[in-house]
Amino acid sequence: MAVTGTVAVSLRAADAPALPAASLDQRIAALEAYIGNSDPSAGLPKDTNGSLTVAAPATVGVAGPGHNAWMMTSAALVLFMTLPGLALFYGGLVRKKNILSVVAQCFGITGLVTILWVVCGYSFVFADGTDIIGGVLGNLKFKMLDGVTSASNGNYAYWVSQNVFAMYQLMFAIITPALILGAIAERMKFAAILVFVALWMLVVYFPLAHMVWGVNGVMNGVWNAGAKIHAIDFAGGTVVHMSSGWSALVLCLILGKRLGFGKEAMPPHSMVMCFIGTAMLWVGWYGFNAGSACAADGIAANAFTTTTIATAIASFVWPMMEWLTRGKPSILGFCSGAVAGLVVITPACGFVTPSGSIIIGILAGIVPFFFCAKVKGWFGYDDALDTFGVHAIGGTMGAILTGMLARNSANANLATNLKSYVTDTLFQPLFVEQLKAVGITIALAVVGTAILAFVVKLLIGLRPSEEVEMTGLDLSEHGEEGYHS
Repeated sequence: MAVTGTVAVSLRAADAPALPAASLDQRIAALEAYIGNSDPSAGLPKDTNGSLTVAAPATVGVAGPGHNAWMMTSAALVLFMTLPGLALFYGGLVRKKNILSVVAQCFGITGLVTILWVVCGYSFVFADGTDIIGGVLGNLKFKMLDGVTSASNGNYAYWVSQNVFAMYQLMFAIITPALILGAIAERMKFAAILVFVALWMLVVYFPLAHMVWGVNGVMNGVWNAGAKIHAIDFAGGTVVHMSSGWSALVLCLILGKRLGFGKEAMPPHSMVMCFIGTAMLWVGWYGFNAGSACAADGIAANAFTTTTIATAIASFVWPMMEWLTRGKPSILGFCSGAVAGLVVITPACGFVTPSGSIIIGILAGIVPFFFCAKVKGWFGYDDALDTFGVHAIGGTMGAILTGMLARNSANANLATNLKSYVTDTLFQPLFVEQLKAVGITIALAVVGTAILAFVVKLLIGLRPSEEVEMTGLDLSEHGEEGYHS
């Protein structure tokens, strides 16, 4: 997530003597900062305490219309990824007796995570000041979104309203646990999913997001000069895809296989629906990746470009791999390749050049394919919709490739605190930092999920009865059917 820096300016109290007006040149400079997505107060005179010695121009501390509009659009696009994108993508891949269960799970997570986000989640991730756990978990400064107004928060974006930024980040928080559903589809109780997700957000997502994107985060290498691990993640390779993907593997192993798995065919009930969901995910992903620049600027444009290239290439390479190994390129292969390309480019999109995105696209079409087509069969785990193969493996590979392919020419912000780590070479020092971040992410996701899964299993159980599972979750848990013919 592209954080733009901290506005270290305190305006004088209202009852202080009136300040002289800023000069025309100073006001123009503050306005020009809007075009360059930089600090509008940077060129204004300040005293030794950092307070302005002239009246602040109207551009200081307010949202810029264009940047704000892009971020509101991006927030809507990321929500579009979950509702309806992911619901249709996953829904088409399950059997028709479970289509509504997927929709209900996506909808339920959307509401539940929003409540958690407003109460404490946004504050735990993005509040500044003294952390509850230094560099790992924020504080409750913004609980119930107290103080989160239409004014900008310079810790994260100079020209975007903080309430818009909070809603944008909410959409990331929503889709992350929803991705886990793909691994445990058709065999986990709705109540158990809600309890697990609530606990998982508190134990895994909020701390990890703060570590990577929080202004004090221990792994926020771009913007935290004091970060212990100088890692980078533009739009969620570690925070979103690795956390959900590795958690999905652990949860599906603890949950066990679907009844009849390996003995009876369980084909997708609607590849047309799966395609529609995939197309919605691809479109929405531009808000996910390009929106993570937190401005409609050149970095967003680069992220838009690299996302397109990597996704298109991966969506082509995956079915070509099927053609070579199985004799036919499938629609599922095109869809899986597109999603894999989106996943792998996510942490890198704002840090790599188009040539780097070509490499990422090719590998995204090969490596996740291998894990889904071969490794899953070798080990026999029931990752129903290939969440582990695409999101865990893809996210991990993307994080590592980011360390190898990040280039200063793609993002000048890499020179802020990472000058000695990004040297524009293949095995630059950043590569080692990315490996550290990958290790911590896997450890947190795996250990946290294992503990929480057993807690939920002990409290309310994870699986429905065999009779319910055989009948289908739609009728048994929601009293409805997706189809009546």
